[in-house]
Amino acid sequence: DLISTCVRAVQDKRTYGLTGSGVIVAIIDSGIDYMHPDFRTEDGDSRILYLWDQTGGGPPPEGFTSGTEYSREQINAALRSPDPMEIISSMDTSGHGTAVAGIAAGNGRASGGENLGVAPESELIVVKVGMKGYRSFARTTELLRAFKYVIDRARSLNKPVAVNMSFGMNNGSHRGDSLFETYITDIGTQWKNCVVVPTGNEGASGHHFAGRIAAGEKKEIEFFTASGIEQFYISLWKNFTDSFSVELEFPGGMSSGVIGIESQVKTVRMNNLSLTVIYGQPSRYSSSQEIYFSLRAVEGTVSPGVWRLRIIATNIVDGGFEMWLPTTEEVGEETYFSSPATNNTMTIPSTAQKVIKVAGYNDRIGNIAEFSGRGSANSALPNPDIAAPAVGILSAKSGGGYDTFTGTSMAAPFVTGAAALMMQWGIVRKNAPFMYGERVKAFMRLGASRNTRMTYPNPTFGYGTLCLSGTLSYMERYKWGGDEIWLQE
Repeated sequence: DLISTCVRAVQDKRTYGLTGSGVIVAIIDSGIDYMHPDFRTEDGDSRILYLWDQTGGGPPPEGFTSGTEYSREQINAALRSPDPMEIISSMDTSGHGTAVAGIAAGNGRASGGENLGVAPESELIVVKVGMKGYRSFARTTELLRAFKYVIDRARSLNKPVAVNMSFGMNNGSHRGDSLFETYITDIGTQWKNCVVVPTGNEGASGHHFAGRIAAGEKKEIEFFTASGIEQFYISLWKNFTDSFSVELEFPGGMSSGVIGIESQVKTVRMNNLSLTVIYGQPSRYSSSQEIYFSLRAVEGTVSPGVWRLRIIATNIVDGGFEMWLPTTEEVGEETYFSSPATNNTMTIPSTAQKVIKVAGYNDRIGNIAEFSGRGSANSALPNPDIAAPAVGILSAKSGGGYDTFTGTSMAAPFVTGAAALMMQWGIVRKNAPFMYGERVKAFMRLGASRNTRMTYPNPTFGYGTLCLSGTLSYMERYKWGGDEIWLQE
């Protein structure tokens, strides 16, 4: 995988000898196995500068009110202890964050240096976000705090930072205009950082529907739910100038009745099911309107089966609308629209503006992964920037050793590690002191590998597949003999 991404070539001491030294890799995820040899130096010390476990009982980092922060000194003390967990009890129970960190920055010590990550000499800042296992998406407020924390810590250490957040959700307009997305876009302009987010695993899930409706028309959208779901939502986005009423038919044929905007918030109880419909208003971030459907079982789980959502249009100016069901991690593969749209399946926050959006492909055969979140033929909507390997990736396993992992969550850290190497070459080695933010994205796009039989950029691969040696050759070329070109900021 380091070969297909052209990373091995720039790690080679005979070329650039890049290792990530002097750069921080930040992992916002499910935590990390801090005892794993791949995150320790040759003398056994930790490469983790800070670990903030948001689920811990304290003491929290300065300026925050929850969780437990551990310094490298505390982690080292735990590593030297006969019972490390007595000193630091933070665990990565899902293994997701450990795998992501291993791809981006593992040094391969558990394999004698064989299973090397992209930036093996970078230092790490890790945030275990407050959540119920990695399958349940953390609250956005916790993720926003995590972003602020890693940027603040990197700034205080005066080191550039590449931030990886391998999460995704469907609850939003997918246009980059929520508070969550705009905050991440804004933070991309602070300090010397680069934020990397995968496009998600919703490409073939059937969780997106797009349609148009005319004045006086009624449309019926059919979807299915799997067994074992306690609650789920539907997020419908429309032009605020259009007037809709909605009606939901439950499995078995019972109806919620027609619910219009005059209700604003309407709750309907139907046997064991509780439905709440909320007509939102435009915010200072978005001029669109959301109609939000929240469904939950009063006891046990929601009955599986066929649902029919009816949209009744009155006054229409635009007529376009889109809907999303929760992600596969939340509702499984057997919950889907009967006639889904395959475009605009990138998860939030890969839809934010100033992030590197990473799609996933199978580097053994060259095809985009079926699950990889897709953009749109409409260039005004979010699209992937670049693709990286996402199928059968070998990485560090929580609890020791290695395992293989699949998903765009594993594609993103290839790009995060590559960004760290680019910042090492540019900032640490003083070849290009402004090599961060959108500049990293631009050079990654420029140096990407492209198939001559395809048109780029496209909604699946973006500008092509990650090829770091190609990117570095362009970075060398654009130096133009000195730093002065970069100083024209």
